[in-house]
Formats: sequence, structure tokens, C-alpha cells
Amino acid sequence: MRVSDEEQAMRAGAMGEPRRWAIAHQIAVGEFFDAVDFVPVSQAHMMADTESLGDSGVAFLERLAAAPEAERRVQVPTITDPRGIDFAVYKRLGQSEAMAALEARAIAALRAFGVLMTDTCINYQTIMMPVRGEHLAYGDTGVVIYSNSLGGARSNFEGGPSALAAGLTGRTPRYGFHLDECRRPTRRFRVEARPCDLSEWGALGGIIGRACGSYWEVPLIEGIETAPGSDALKHLGTAMASFGSTALFHIPGITAEEAAFAGPPPDLVTIGRGDIDAFVAAYTAAGDKVDVVVFAAPQLSLIEMAAVAGALDGRQVHTDTTVLVATSPEIKHAADRMGLTGRIEASGAVVAAGICFYQSYAREMAEANGWTRLLTNSAKLVNIIGGYGYRPTLASLERCVASAVAGRIV
Repeated sequence: MRVSDEEQAMRAGAMGEPRRWAIAHQIAVGEFFDAVDFVPVSQAHMMADTESLGDSGVAFLERLAAAPEAERRVQVPTITDPRGIDFAVYKRLGQSEAMAALEARAIAALRAFGVLMTDTCINYQTIMMPVRGEHLAYGDTGVVIYSNSLGGARSNFEGGPSALAAGLTGRTPRYGFHLDECRRPTRRFRVEARPCDLSEWGALGGIIGRACGSYWEVPLIEGIETAPGSDALKHLGTAMASFGSTALFHIPGITAEEAAFAGPPPDLVTIGRGDIDAFVAAYTAAGDKVDVVVFAAPQLSLIEMAAVAGALDGRQVHTDTTVLVATSPEIKHAADRMGLTGRIEASGAVVAAGICFYQSYAREMAEANGWTRLLTNSAKLVNIIGGYGYRPTLASLERCVASAVAGRIV
């Protein structure tokens, strides 16, 4: 890789150990992906939940954070993905004091770097929506695909260390979705049946992601003639990224970049009502006792919080079922102020801020609470959570709430 004088100074340790580690890490990543040089970034978004970090990861952050302040402070705004613990509700979820203590250590270390503890995977709905052409170093796959596709920003999937490194150096290796040639459509789909709710938009994303099956495939999606709205596109993208590692999609007239491409790929895959129904049906379990209903992955927008509150109004969650609603800290404050949190919790549900279910010791929560059957309207979550020992079911918000009240999947 070509390195500038500033980058060489970082590599030599002239700007302190944190930046020396960061640029060395980034050069290794860049050389792996055949990057020619670095590109400046305006933001970094870091995945650093303590379940993934563990004791050794937190200790690593603490060692870097012990450097003098001038050497450890991030150079561009750096924000965080959901955490593993909401200190207000963790005991109700069966999480341990050891988990909370590790979380507190990680937060202290990240704050020492000057990282903004946003704790969200919907920063594009709550903090600052990236703009077309803006180069970023974002970690969460759902954040990357939304920012690339709807905003026209440019980011690869950055691992936790790589995102922190980008914050410390203000740059990232120039490869992948930072380059024009990687953003052109490679697959073509036509949607012949419009999804009816967020679970079906996620199902559509899952179908397309499975068909792509590669980070380097870029789907062009035709047949969606009117904009579905931010939440629908959020569920579409997060599921696509989860099932296919997809980082960018194009919808003519809706996403940011279709004018840049001369023509669509020749092969066409059609997706109809039967395909969407079959995807949802693969996760059905009608009549089963439901242990936990989760609205998360991605975190809920304020509009989704209002929809959950409306669906739960005047109803009580079954005594054998737990309902967990996860949102960002910013949305939680707004929901508190507007009375949405109170309406949701009046049903017996739990509202958590700054966490996302599968990053919050999901397996340990299952063991502590005896949870097996999980119900959600998130296609991304049903794809992930089976690896944590759950049996997942996908359904609309209304069916999720009705099932929570009945204590069984209706």
C-alpha cells in the first residue's frame, strides 16, 4: 500500500502506541484486500459488545486507553453499535453482575478514546444519516447496507478493531464499496408481490440475500415502484445483509445511485407472493408455547415503538411469556416523553435501551429463563438466533402481540 508521510509517522510510533497499532492493523487489512492506499473517512461506527469482546478484548481496549490523552483520542466522530447490557433492566432479563461489570469496563475504556456511546444500530434514523459519496468506516451490517444503498455513502463491513482503528487514524483502506467498480449491480431481481408488513419486507430481504450469497454481489431490485418507507427498507436491508452478507442494493427510483449504471445484469430472478409466503412458513410453529417475543434486530424506530404501544394497549402479556422491546437510547428518551414506554410496559413487556437481543448474551438469557421458542417480526433475528439455541418463528407485529397475550403462537 502507498502510505503518506503522516501514515508513515503513525506506523513509526511518532503519534503514540494507539495510532501505531491502528495504522499497522489497517495496512494488514488493506494488503489482504489489495487496497492501493487509504481514503479519509468522516465517521466510524464500532461494534464492541462485551459478549464478543470478552475479558481479553476489554483488556486490550484498556491497554490502548491507558495512553496519554493526545495519543488515544479518536480523530473523527466515532459511535457505537448496541451494547450487551441495559443497566436499568439487565436483572429482569437474567443477566449477571459479572456481565454488567465487564460492560462498565468496556464503556469506560471507549469513553477514554472519545468514542460517543450512541449504542445503536439505527444511527441513520437517530444520529446522522450519511450522504451520497461520504466515505465511512461502519461496522454493523444493517447500518452499512442502509447507508450505502439509501444514502449513497461508501463503507465496507468494518470489524470492531478496524472501526476503532479508523476512528484513531481518520481513514480506512480504499477497497470494496469505496470503489465505483464494486458498486455496480451484479444480480437482477423483480418483485411481483409487494410485502404487506415489516416481517415480509424482511422475508424479501432474506430471499434476495440467500440468492446472492456473497459480499461482492450487488442486487438490482425491480418492481418496487413506490418507496416503502424507512422502517420497511431497514428490515429489507438488515435481512439481506444477514442472509447474504450483502452490503449494497439498488432499487430504481428509490435508492441513491441507479443513474450511475448503464444497464442491468441480463439474468432475471422473479419473486412472487408464493416465495414470500414460503419463506415465512419455514419458520411457523402454530400452537407452540411462546417463551419470548422480541422486537429488535434492528432496534425500533419511534414509529415502530408507537405501533407496538398501539398493539399492546389494554392487553396483558401472558404470565409465561416475556416480551422485550429494544430501541436506541435517543428513541427511548422520546418514547418516555411521549408516554409510549409506559403504554408498552403497562402490558408487562420490557423496554430496553441501547441493546440488541442477539448481542446481549442471548444463550445465557435462554438458560437463565428457560426460553426456547422465540417469536419476532425480524427476519434478521430468526436467521441469527437459532445458533444461540432458540427455535425462532417469524410473524407480523400483530401476530407477535396476539401470541404474547395468548402465551402460544396463534
